[in-house]
Amino acid sequence: MSKLAFVFPGQGAQKVGMGKDFYDHYDVAKQMFKEADEALGYSIMDMCFNGPEESLKLTANTQPAILTISCIANAILKENGIQPEITGGHSLGEYSALVAAGVLKFQDAVALVHKRGAYMQEAVPVGEGGMAAIIGVDRDKIVEICQAVSSESPVQAVNFNCPGQIVIAGATLGVEKAVEELKAAGAKKAVILPVSAPFHSTLMQPAAEKLAVELDKVEIKDAQIPVVANVNAEILTKAEDIKKSLVAQAANPVLWEDCVAKMKSFGAETLLEAGPGKTLCGFNRRIDKTSAAKVRI
Repeated sequence: MSKLAFVFPGQGAQKVGMGKDFYDHYDVAKQMFKEADEALGYSIMDMCFNGPEESLKLTANTQPAILTISCIANAILKENGIQPEITGGHSLGEYSALVAAGVLKFQDAVALVHKRGAYMQEAVPVGEGGMAAIIGVDRDKIVEICQAVSSESPVQAVNFNCPGQIVIAGATLGVEKAVEELKAAGAKKAVILPVSAPFHSTLMQPAAEKLAVELDKVEIKDAQIPVVANVNAEILTKAEDIKKSLVAQAANPVLWEDCVAKMKSFGAETLLEAGPGKTLCGFNRRIDKTSAAKVRI
């Protein structure tokens, strides 16, 4: 029998105004926005509804904002009798997936990802690291070129999003050099991304270490439904395994294409994106055209 997966987006899905329709129509949204504001000590609800966009784009705000909207979408779906049998999320979205699976309390997750965003930004000063999207080059070739460039300046493949689209990250010089080499190797497109840090690269290890301390302070439960981990695309259910995976996730690549394959092999024929934007729908259609569904914000 066909199974349903909920998948949750990461950074980049934010937009001013997101979640307002939920707030206007669902009591659970009003309650969860209140809980998020209490957990943070400032109004993420106001920032989601009214901006300014510059504040919403700050990593320490973006992460709890997207998580809040995603978890509200999940709660509304469940109130209407729609529940997943497996779940996963892209980068930050993995925390939303863990809330959906009963691993983390919502308020704990909001506070955690706020700190996660701050730690990631602190790990590498602005201007010293970057990311680039690479279109149209085989993943093995990208890994090979990044390894060669890293002898001069660190850079690596960090987001294996879908066939033909991989993101690299590292020191600014390494990313720029890798982009040049990948263009020469036939990339259809190789574009430096407007981000403030080299997320999921080994340069994020200081953030991972700080995050480990914070994870020790919150209750982490065994998962009520299977969760697919970014770092190895394996199904995790035990609390201790999940905690280790979250620490590793901050400084290791996101294997999204492999995560989708794992959900499909589990029997999930529909992957429903719960949260702002439609990034994962785009990725998922390129991985498997039959699998993507969308909850619109």
